[in-house]
Amino acid sequence: MTRHPGHDRRHFLSLSTTGLVSGAVALGSGSAQAATSLAPAALLDPYYRDLEQTIALPVAPPGPQLAADSVLTRFSVGSCNNQEGDQAFWQGIRSRDPQLFLYIGDCVYGDPGWDGGADLGSLRRAYEYLNGRAEFRDFRRAVPMLTVWDDHDFGFNDGGAVFPFKRWSEHIYETFWNAPDDVREREGVYHARTYGPPGRRVQIILLDTRFQRSDLVLPPVGTKLPVRGRYVPDTSAGASMLGAVQWAWLERELQKPADLRVLVSSIQLLSDAHLWEGWELMPGERDRLYDALAARAGGGLVVLSGDRHVGGIYRKVVPGFAQGLWEMTASSLNRPNASNAEATAREPDPDRQGICVGDGNFGEVTIDWERRALTLTVCRSDGVDLVSHAVDWSA
Repeated sequence: MTRHPGHDRRHFLSLSTTGLVSGAVALGSGSAQAATSLAPAALLDPYYRDLEQTIALPVAPPGPQLAADSVLTRFSVGSCNNQEGDQAFWQGIRSRDPQLFLYIGDCVYGDPGWDGGADLGSLRRAYEYLNGRAEFRDFRRAVPMLTVWDDHDFGFNDGGAVFPFKRWSEHIYETFWNAPDDVREREGVYHARTYGPPGRRVQIILLDTRFQRSDLVLPPVGTKLPVRGRYVPDTSAGASMLGAVQWAWLERELQKPADLRVLVSSIQLLSDAHLWEGWELMPGERDRLYDALAARAGGGLVVLSGDRHVGGIYRKVVPGFAQGLWEMTASSLNRPNASNAEATAREPDPDRQGICVGDGNFGEVTIDWERRALTLTVCRSDGVDLVSHAVDWSA
Protein backbone atom coordinates (compact mmCIF):
# COMPACT_ATOMS: atom_id res chain seq x y z
CA MET A 1 0.00 0.00 0.00
CA THR A 2 1.62 3.21 -1.21
CA ARG A 3 1.63 6.31 0.94
CA HIS A 4 -0.12 9.33 -0.50
CA PRO A 5 -0.53 12.88 0.78
CA GLY A 6 -3.37 12.82 3.26
CA HIS A 7 -6.57 14.79 3.23
CA ASP A 8 -8.41 16.13 6.23
CA ARG A 9 -10.38 12.93 6.74
CA ARG A 10 -10.32 11.37 10.20
CA HIS A 11 -13.54 9.41 10.32
CA PHE A 12 -13.61 6.16 12.28
CA LEU A 13 -14.90 2.97 10.74
CA SER A 14 -16.26 0.20 12.90
CA LEU A 15 -17.49 -3.29 12.21
CA SER A 16 -20.68 -4.50 13.83
CA THR A 17 -21.41 -8.14 14.56
CA THR A 18 -23.93 -8.10 11.73
CA GLY A 19 -21.34 -6.54 9.45
CA LEU A 20 -18.85 -9.25 10.31
CA VAL A 21 -21.25 -11.91 9.12
CA SER A 22 -22.43 -10.09 6.02
CA GLY A 23 -19.22 -8.29 5.08
CA ALA A 24 -20.89 -4.91 5.40
CA VAL A 25 -19.05 -1.91 6.80
CA ALA A 26 -20.81 0.24 9.40
CA LEU A 27 -19.74 3.87 9.07
CA GLY A 28 -19.30 6.11 12.08
CA SER A 29 -19.89 9.82 12.45
CA GLY A 30 -18.34 12.12 9.90
CA SER A 31 -19.00 9.80 6.93
CA ALA A 32 -21.69 10.27 4.35
CA GLN A 33 -24.33 7.61 4.85
CA ALA A 34 -24.82 7.46 1.10
CA ALA A 35 -21.32 6.00 0.86
CA THR A 36 -22.53 2.74 2.37
CA SER A 37 -23.55 1.62 -1.09
CA LEU A 38 -19.94 1.70 -2.29
CA ALA A 39 -17.66 -1.33 -2.26
CA PRO A 40 -15.61 -1.58 0.96
CA ALA A 41 -12.30 -1.02 -0.86
CA ALA A 42 -13.58 2.22 -2.37
CA LEU A 43 -14.45 3.43 1.10
CA LEU A 44 -11.39 2.18 2.89
CA ASP A 45 -8.51 2.99 0.56
CA PRO A 46 -8.61 6.77 1.14
CA TYR A 47 -8.96 6.16 4.88
CA TYR A 48 -5.89 3.93 4.94
CA ARG A 49 -3.86 6.32 2.81
CA ASP A 50 -4.57 8.98 5.42
CA LEU A 51 -3.92 6.63 8.32
CA GLU A 52 -0.42 5.81 7.09
CA GLN A 53 0.45 9.48 7.35
CA THR A 54 -0.20 9.45 11.09
CA ILE A 55 1.08 6.05 12.27
CA ALA A 56 4.21 3.96 11.85
CA LEU A 57 3.53 0.30 11.16
CA PRO A 58 5.75 -2.12 13.12
CA VAL A 59 8.60 -3.81 11.24
CA ALA A 60 10.44 -6.92 12.40
CA PRO A 61 14.24 -6.85 12.54
CA PRO A 62 15.90 -7.95 9.29
CA GLY A 63 16.80 -11.59 9.26
CA PRO A 64 19.18 -13.82 7.29
CA GLN A 65 18.02 -15.41 4.05
CA LEU A 66 18.63 -19.06 3.28
CA ALA A 67 20.59 -19.29 0.03
CA ALA A 68 18.69 -20.92 -2.82
CA ASP A 69 21.48 -23.47 -3.35
CA SER A 70 21.43 -24.62 0.30
CA VAL A 71 20.96 -28.36 0.84
CA LEU A 72 18.23 -28.60 3.47
CA THR A 73 18.72 -31.33 6.06
CA ARG A 74 16.96 -29.84 9.11
CA PHE A 75 14.23 -27.24 9.53
CA SER A 76 11.60 -26.40 12.13
CA VAL A 77 7.97 -25.35 12.07
CA GLY A 78 5.67 -23.71 14.61
CA SER A 79 2.41 -21.82 15.04
CA CYS A 80 0.21 -20.09 17.61
CA ASN A 81 2.31 -17.69 19.65
CA ASN A 82 0.65 -15.48 22.25
CA GLN A 83 2.99 -12.50 22.00
CA GLU A 84 2.34 -11.65 25.67
CA GLY A 85 3.19 -15.17 26.86
CA ASP A 86 6.47 -16.89 27.63
CA GLN A 87 8.86 -16.64 24.67
CA ALA A 88 11.42 -19.19 25.91
CA PHE A 89 10.40 -21.57 23.10
CA TRP A 90 12.54 -19.52 20.68
CA GLN A 91 15.62 -20.84 22.47
CA GLY A 92 14.12 -24.34 22.40
CA ILE A 93 13.88 -24.15 18.62
CA ARG A 94 17.40 -22.77 18.31
CA SER A 95 18.71 -25.65 20.43
CA ARG A 96 17.83 -27.97 17.51
CA ASP A 97 20.01 -25.89 15.13
CA PRO A 98 17.51 -25.50 12.26
CA GLN A 99 18.60 -24.10 8.92
CA LEU A 100 15.15 -22.57 8.45
CA PHE A 101 12.06 -21.88 10.56
CA LEU A 102 8.55 -21.97 9.10
CA TYR A 103 6.27 -19.69 11.14
CA ILE A 104 2.92 -20.86 9.79
CA GLY A 105 0.16 -18.83 11.37
CA ASP A 106 -1.16 -17.12 14.46
CA CYS A 107 2.30 -15.59 14.61
CA VAL A 108 0.61 -13.06 16.87
CA TYR A 109 -2.87 -12.87 18.39
CA GLY A 110 -4.17 -9.59 17.04
CA ASP A 111 -7.91 -9.98 17.56
CA PRO A 112 -8.23 -10.10 21.39
CA GLY A 113 -9.13 -6.59 22.47
CA TRP A 114 -10.16 -5.53 18.96
CA ASP A 115 -12.77 -2.78 19.19
CA GLY A 116 -14.13 -3.26 15.68
CA GLY A 117 -12.14 -0.36 14.26
CA ALA A 118 -11.03 -0.51 10.65
CA ASP A 119 -7.60 0.67 11.76
CA LEU A 120 -7.00 -2.81 13.30
CA GLY A 121 -5.24 -1.20 16.25
CA SER A 122 -5.09 -4.38 18.31
CA LEU A 123 -3.39 -6.23 15.44
CA ARG A 124 -0.79 -3.50 15.06
CA ARG A 125 -0.18 -3.49 18.82
CA ALA A 126 0.24 -7.28 18.81
CA TYR A 127 3.06 -7.01 16.26
CA GLU A 128 4.59 -4.16 18.25
CA TYR A 129 4.48 -6.29 21.40
CA LEU A 130 6.14 -9.25 19.66
CA ASN A 131 8.78 -6.91 18.28
CA GLY A 132 9.55 -5.80 21.83
CA ARG A 133 10.40 -9.33 22.97
CA ALA A 134 14.16 -9.87 23.04
CA GLU A 135 13.79 -13.63 22.47
CA PHE A 136 11.96 -13.04 19.19
CA ARG A 137 14.37 -10.36 18.01
CA ASP A 138 17.40 -12.54 18.73
CA PHE A 139 15.86 -15.51 16.89
CA ARG A 140 14.78 -13.38 13.96
CA ARG A 141 18.31 -12.05 13.49
CA ALA A 142 19.85 -15.53 13.69
CA VAL A 143 17.58 -17.98 11.83
CA PRO A 144 16.13 -17.67 8.31
CA MET A 145 12.32 -17.66 8.37
CA LEU A 146 9.39 -18.14 6.04
CA THR A 147 5.99 -16.99 7.29
CA VAL A 148 2.31 -17.27 6.49
CA TRP A 149 -0.76 -16.27 8.47
CA ASP A 150 -3.75 -17.96 10.08
CA ASP A 151 -6.94 -16.51 11.54
CA HIS A 152 -5.64 -14.54 14.54
CA ASP A 153 -3.01 -12.64 12.55
CA PHE A 154 -5.39 -12.35 9.58
CA GLY A 155 -8.34 -10.77 11.32
CA PHE A 156 -10.57 -12.75 13.66
CA ASN A 157 -11.15 -16.26 14.95
CA ASP A 158 -11.95 -18.69 12.11
CA GLY A 159 -12.04 -15.70 9.73
CA GLY A 160 -12.14 -15.87 5.97
CA ALA A 161 -12.92 -13.91 2.82
CA VAL A 162 -15.81 -12.01 4.41
CA PHE A 163 -13.40 -9.92 6.51
CA PRO A 164 -13.77 -6.41 5.00
CA PHE A 165 -10.46 -5.11 6.38
CA LYS A 166 -8.34 -7.94 5.01
CA ARG A 167 -6.32 -5.77 2.62
CA TRP A 168 -5.19 -3.54 5.48
CA SER A 169 -4.44 -6.63 7.54
CA GLU A 170 -2.39 -7.96 4.64
CA HIS A 171 -0.49 -4.67 4.40
CA ILE A 172 0.29 -4.76 8.14
CA TYR A 173 1.52 -8.36 7.76
CA GLU A 174 3.61 -7.64 4.67
CA THR A 175 5.15 -4.56 6.26
CA PHE A 176 6.07 -6.35 9.48
CA TRP A 177 7.64 -9.33 7.74
CA ASN A 178 9.18 -7.29 4.91
CA ALA A 179 7.36 -9.54 2.45
CA PRO A 180 9.03 -10.08 -0.92
CA ASP A 181 7.62 -8.58 -4.11
CA ASP A 182 5.83 -11.74 -5.27
CA VAL A 183 3.77 -11.76 -2.06
CA ARG A 184 3.02 -8.03 -2.17
CA GLU A 185 1.87 -8.25 -5.79
CA ARG A 186 -0.96 -10.72 -5.13
CA GLU A 187 -4.07 -10.88 -2.98
CA GLY A 188 -3.22 -13.06 -0.04
CA VAL A 189 0.14 -14.13 1.32
CA TYR A 190 0.73 -17.52 -0.33
CA HIS A 191 4.14 -18.18 -1.85
CA ALA A 192 6.70 -20.89 -2.60
CA ARG A 193 10.46 -21.20 -2.30
CA THR A 194 12.89 -23.82 -3.62
CA TYR A 195 16.23 -24.78 -2.08
CA GLY A 196 19.04 -27.08 -3.17
CA PRO A 197 20.48 -28.46 -6.41
CA PRO A 198 18.81 -31.09 -8.62
CA GLY A 199 18.76 -34.39 -6.75
CA ARG A 200 18.45 -32.59 -3.38
CA ARG A 201 15.89 -29.97 -4.22
CA VAL A 202 13.20 -29.04 -1.68
CA GLN A 203 10.14 -27.04 -2.70
CA ILE A 204 8.25 -25.37 0.17
CA ILE A 205 4.72 -24.23 -0.70
CA LEU A 206 2.90 -22.02 1.82
CA LEU A 207 -0.86 -21.77 1.23
CA ASP A 208 -3.14 -18.92 2.28
CA THR A 209 -6.27 -20.55 3.76
CA ARG A 210 -7.85 -17.21 4.77
CA PHE A 211 -8.02 -14.50 2.13
CA GLN A 212 -10.44 -16.26 -0.27
CA ARG A 213 -11.96 -18.90 2.02
CA SER A 214 -15.74 -18.97 1.99
CA ASP A 215 -17.82 -18.94 5.17
CA LEU A 216 -17.85 -22.00 7.38
CA VAL A 217 -21.21 -23.66 8.00
CA LEU A 218 -22.75 -23.83 11.46
CA PRO A 219 -25.04 -26.77 12.30
CA PRO A 220 -28.76 -26.22 12.80
CA VAL A 221 -29.63 -25.18 16.33
CA GLY A 222 -29.89 -28.21 18.58
CA THR A 223 -27.76 -30.47 16.36
CA LYS A 224 -25.51 -32.89 18.24
CA LEU A 225 -22.21 -33.17 16.41
CA PRO A 226 -20.68 -36.65 16.12
CA VAL A 227 -17.26 -35.41 17.29
CA ARG A 228 -15.91 -32.34 19.07
CA GLY A 229 -16.10 -29.13 17.08
CA ARG A 230 -18.18 -26.18 15.93
CA TYR A 231 -19.08 -26.62 12.25
CA VAL A 232 -20.50 -29.07 9.72
CA PRO A 233 -19.01 -29.92 6.32
CA ASP A 234 -19.97 -27.71 3.39
CA THR A 235 -20.69 -29.91 0.38
CA SER A 236 -22.00 -27.08 -1.80
CA ALA A 237 -20.43 -26.27 -5.16
CA GLY A 238 -19.57 -22.79 -3.89
CA ALA A 239 -17.33 -23.91 -1.02
CA SER A 240 -13.89 -22.38 -1.54
CA MET A 241 -10.73 -22.77 0.48
CA LEU A 242 -8.13 -21.10 -1.75
CA GLY A 243 -9.93 -19.21 -4.51
CA ALA A 244 -9.46 -19.69 -8.26
CA VAL A 245 -6.25 -17.67 -8.61
CA GLN A 246 -4.43 -19.50 -5.82
CA TRP A 247 -5.61 -22.88 -7.09
CA ALA A 248 -4.18 -22.14 -10.54
CA TRP A 249 -0.92 -20.94 -8.95
CA LEU A 250 -0.67 -24.10 -6.81
CA GLU A 251 -1.18 -26.39 -9.78
CA ARG A 252 1.64 -24.59 -11.63
CA GLU A 253 3.94 -24.85 -8.61
CA LEU A 254 3.35 -28.58 -8.35
CA GLN A 255 4.61 -29.04 -11.90
CA LYS A 256 7.99 -27.50 -11.09
CA PRO A 257 10.89 -29.93 -10.50
CA ALA A 258 11.51 -30.98 -6.89
CA ASP A 259 12.82 -34.04 -5.08
CA LEU A 260 10.84 -33.29 -1.91
CA ARG A 261 7.81 -31.01 -1.60
CA VAL A 262 6.67 -29.51 1.69
CA LEU A 263 3.08 -28.26 1.60
CA VAL A 264 2.22 -25.82 4.39
CA SER A 265 -1.44 -25.40 5.29
CA SER A 266 -2.16 -23.31 8.37
CA ILE A 267 -5.12 -25.62 9.14
CA GLN A 268 -5.14 -29.41 9.30
CA LEU A 269 -5.62 -31.39 6.12
CA LEU A 270 -5.98 -35.07 6.97
CA SER A 271 -7.85 -35.42 10.26
CA ASP A 272 -11.55 -36.33 10.40
CA ALA A 273 -11.50 -36.67 14.20
CA HIS A 274 -12.94 -33.21 14.91
CA LEU A 275 -15.22 -30.56 13.42
CA TRP A 276 -13.12 -27.54 14.26
CA GLU A 277 -11.53 -25.70 11.37
CA GLY A 278 -9.84 -27.96 8.85
CA TRP A 279 -10.05 -29.11 5.26
CA GLU A 280 -12.57 -31.77 6.29
CA LEU A 281 -15.17 -28.96 6.46
CA MET A 282 -14.88 -28.56 2.66
CA PRO A 283 -14.65 -32.15 1.40
CA GLY A 284 -14.81 -31.15 -2.27
CA GLU A 285 -11.88 -28.77 -1.82
CA ARG A 286 -9.92 -31.39 0.11
CA ASP A 287 -10.46 -33.96 -2.65
CA ARG A 288 -9.32 -31.36 -5.17
CA LEU A 289 -6.14 -30.82 -3.15
CA TYR A 290 -5.52 -34.57 -2.89
CA ASP A 291 -5.87 -34.83 -6.69
CA ALA A 292 -3.53 -31.89 -7.29
CA LEU A 293 -0.90 -33.32 -4.96
CA ALA A 294 -1.15 -36.76 -6.54
CA ALA A 295 -0.68 -35.17 -9.99
CA ARG A 296 2.50 -33.33 -8.99
CA ALA A 297 5.55 -33.67 -11.23
CA GLY A 298 7.34 -36.16 -9.00
CA GLY A 299 9.12 -35.91 -5.69
CA GLY A 300 8.27 -36.92 -2.15
CA LEU A 301 5.62 -34.98 -0.25
CA VAL A 302 4.83 -34.06 3.35
CA VAL A 303 2.20 -31.69 4.75
CA LEU A 304 2.80 -29.32 7.68
CA SER A 305 -0.02 -27.61 9.58
CA GLY A 306 -0.79 -25.70 12.79
CA ASP A 307 -3.83 -23.90 14.28
CA ARG A 308 -5.19 -26.62 16.58
CA HIS A 309 -3.35 -25.96 19.86
CA VAL A 310 -2.42 -29.64 19.79
CA GLY A 311 0.30 -31.35 17.82
CA GLY A 312 0.65 -34.75 16.22
CA ILE A 313 1.80 -36.82 13.27
CA TYR A 314 -0.80 -38.22 10.86
CA ARG A 315 -0.90 -40.70 8.00
CA LYS A 316 -3.93 -41.21 5.77
CA VAL A 317 -4.57 -43.61 2.91
CA VAL A 318 -5.23 -41.30 -0.04
CA PRO A 319 -5.50 -42.27 -3.73
CA GLY A 320 -2.26 -41.57 -5.56
CA PHE A 321 -0.04 -42.09 -2.48
CA ALA A 322 1.28 -45.63 -2.32
CA GLN A 323 2.62 -45.21 1.23
CA GLY A 324 -0.11 -42.88 2.40
CA LEU A 325 -0.03 -39.10 2.82
CA TRP A 326 1.81 -37.77 5.89
CA GLU A 327 1.13 -34.62 7.87
CA MET A 328 2.70 -33.10 10.96
CA THR A 329 0.73 -30.58 13.02
CA ALA A 330 2.79 -28.27 15.24
CA SER A 331 0.67 -26.12 17.58
CA SER A 332 0.92 -24.25 19.83
CA LEU A 333 4.23 -22.64 20.70
CA ASN A 334 3.04 -21.24 24.02
CA ARG A 335 -0.74 -21.65 24.31
CA PRO A 336 -1.26 -25.29 25.37
CA ASN A 337 -4.75 -26.20 26.52
CA ALA A 338 -4.33 -29.77 27.80
CA SER A 339 -1.77 -32.30 28.93
CA ASN A 340 -0.59 -34.87 26.40
CA ALA A 341 -2.70 -37.54 28.09
CA GLU A 342 -5.81 -35.33 28.16
CA ALA A 343 -5.40 -34.29 24.52
CA THR A 344 -4.93 -37.90 23.40
CA ALA A 345 -7.95 -39.11 25.34
CA ARG A 346 -10.34 -36.43 24.13
CA GLU A 347 -9.49 -36.82 20.43
CA PRO A 348 -9.12 -40.43 19.31
CA ASP A 349 -7.96 -40.49 15.70
CA PRO A 350 -7.12 -43.61 13.68
CA ASP A 351 -4.97 -41.52 11.33
CA ARG A 352 -2.75 -40.13 14.09
CA GLN A 353 0.52 -41.97 14.60
CA GLY A 354 1.13 -41.82 18.36
CA ILE A 355 0.04 -39.34 20.98
CA CYS A 356 -1.84 -36.08 20.57
CA VAL A 357 0.56 -33.47 21.96
CA GLY A 358 -1.07 -31.00 24.33
CA ASP A 359 2.17 -29.49 25.61
CA GLY A 360 3.58 -26.35 24.03
CA ASN A 361 5.43 -27.63 20.99
CA PHE A 362 7.10 -27.07 17.64
CA GLY A 363 7.88 -29.46 14.80
CA GLU A 364 11.13 -30.54 13.18
CA VAL A 365 11.80 -32.14 9.79
CA THR A 366 15.14 -33.83 9.15
CA ILE A 367 16.08 -35.14 5.72
CA ASP A 368 18.33 -38.08 4.90
CA TRP A 369 19.18 -37.55 1.26
CA GLU A 370 21.11 -40.81 0.90
CA ARG A 371 18.13 -42.91 2.05
CA ARG A 372 15.50 -40.65 0.48
CA ALA A 373 13.78 -40.48 3.86
CA LEU A 374 12.74 -37.86 6.36
CA THR A 375 11.91 -37.85 10.05
CA LEU A 376 9.02 -35.89 11.51
CA THR A 377 9.34 -34.94 15.17
CA VAL A 378 7.04 -32.97 17.43
CA CYS A 379 9.24 -31.40 20.09
CA ARG A 380 8.24 -29.88 23.41
CA SER A 381 8.81 -26.13 23.48
CA ASP A 382 12.13 -26.65 25.30
CA GLY A 383 13.41 -28.86 22.47
CA VAL A 384 12.76 -32.33 23.95
CA ASP A 385 11.38 -34.98 21.54
CA LEU A 386 7.77 -35.99 22.19
CA VAL A 387 6.75 -38.09 19.17
CA SER A 388 8.67 -38.97 16.03
CA HIS A 389 8.18 -40.98 12.83
CA ALA A 390 10.41 -41.84 9.88
CA VAL A 391 8.91 -41.49 6.40
CA ASP A 392 10.45 -43.13 3.31
CA TRP A 393 9.53 -41.29 0.11
CA SER A 394 11.75 -43.31 -2.26
CA ALA A 395 8.96 -45.64 -3.41
